[in-house]
Amino acid sequence: MDLRAPLAALALSLGASACQQPALAAEKAVAAPAAERVAREGAGLKTAVFAGGCFWGVEGVFSHVKGVKSAVSGYHGGTERQADYKIVTSGITDHAESVKVVYDPKVIRYDQLLRIFFSVIADPTQLNRQGPDVGAHYRTALIPQSREQAAVAAAYLKQLREAKIWSKPIVTRIEKARTFYPAEGYHQDFMLKNPRHGYIVRWDAPKVKALKAMYPGVYSATFQPD
Repeated sequence: MDLRAPLAALALSLGASACQQPALAAEKAVAAPAAERVAREGAGLKTAVFAGGCFWGVEGVFSHVKGVKSAVSGYHGGTERQADYKIVTSGITDHAESVKVVYDPKVIRYDQLLRIFFSVIADPTQLNRQGPDVGAHYRTALIPQSREQAAVAAAYLKQLREAKIWSKPIVTRIEKARTFYPAEGYHQDFMLKNPRHGYIVRWDAPKVKALKAMYPGVYSATFQPD
């Protein structure tokens, strides 16, 4: 028996309630400045974790960045027992929908990932929500995995506040690194597997287009699966 169609239908039905689609205006890309504090992370692959609303779009954009080896959707901030889609989206946990990015700093630096994050992925002025999705589990947060990343993240947030690009205060937080729990399989590479999904078409595909338009030098036409 071929289970691919039933599984796909299940993924879509479950996923539809994770990332909502009310009638709101589309998010706009912002030309965030290049970081004044450049990341110096040395050789070898590095890991970064970002929380920026529904993880489909965060993962989708980073999966189109040159130098990114993998982007995995998951949960950060809560316990292992709470790391379950239905529990997290109920809003009763400390988790945020997050994405773990593994990248080559010789190709793409952490500070450049931050610039991309604030330019085309997340609005740092939205508190406990992002676009159409509301709740603390959709908060924006930077989760540094090293002292260097923490220093770069703090410096860049300070730079953004001083630049006053947004009319509202920046509320994105830096959170202490805790265990990252990968999300269920149907959430992984969701944009790649479901390019015609209504949420992807309306909210996330435009972010990838913005990445290509704004940062063509780091854009990869190929989606890098996890």
